[in-house]
Amino acid sequence: MLINNANLRTLYVAFNAAFKEGLGMAESQYGQIATTVPSTTAAEEYGWLGNTSSMREWLGDRVVHAVGNHGYTIKNKSFELTQAVPRTAIEDDTYGVYTPMMTEMGRAAQAHPDQLVFGLLKDGFTAKCYDGQAFFADTHPVINDKGKEVAVSNKTGNGSGTVWCVLDTSRALKPLIYQSRKDNNFVSLTAETDDNVFNRAEYVYGVDARRNAGFGFWQLARASNATLDVAGLQAEITAMRTLKGDHGRPLGIKPTLLVVPPALEFQARKLLEAELALDPVSGQPDANPMRGAVKLLVADWL
Repeated sequence: MLINNANLRTLYVAFNAAFKEGLGMAESQYGQIATTVPSTTAAEEYGWLGNTSSMREWLGDRVVHAVGNHGYTIKNKSFELTQAVPRTAIEDDTYGVYTPMMTEMGRAAQAHPDQLVFGLLKDGFTAKCYDGQAFFADTHPVINDKGKEVAVSNKTGNGSGTVWCVLDTSRALKPLIYQSRKDNNFVSLTAETDDNVFNRAEYVYGVDARRNAGFGFWQLARASNATLDVAGLQAEITAMRTLKGDHGRPLGIKPTLLVVPPALEFQARKLLEAELALDPVSGQPDANPMRGAVKLLVADWL
């Protein structure tokens, strides 16, 4: 191929098409557990987390609930993936071997939000949420119905086994937040005066984006490393259903999703899909009480 602006533009269009094809190859899962929040600045402040209220009878003046500041900020980070194509590959018309690489670049870019969100969920035993505690912790501060601050837990076990999670994803704000500042942007450096072309005889193509992930309400999630069985799942669901907010106010949480790593996929499917299960008292087969209780998500990036 003769290297000129017109041919380089044609090559860019072809590589960009391959990149976009790759974008459609990755099946995203993060939207099932994270709310996407568009960002317009370097960071977004979520100081209102922890300030939820319910309707009351309107007697006299309105009761204005001030937005407290928990100091929870999600800072956008820059990410990139870059590939060099030798000048000789273009001159000798062998650049076609790089087309699958551009497709894979698109697939990797589309999968990146999943890596961020599920990576953060996996780090939930150490990464902090809005109240200054780890997202999965037994020390979340809550004011009880007597006005006393008590520690509340949203985890079971010591975190050393295979972890599975139960989430309520029915709310406007899901348990996690995916913050998007700049979506995947396919770019190139192909001018003769670009350093990569002048010094190394390479044409560079890449994708960049700005994004990050953070935690929403810890109350909407529980993590356990206990045995994933009828008793274990029932215990986690019950703990979430009976959870109360400040001053003993019921939160009305309804778990909707069981999230497991691939290692627990078939155990989870049996638990949620089998018609029969062993009765823990009689040891005899009985109707499976957990069939269809929640939906299942086998997370590829856990």
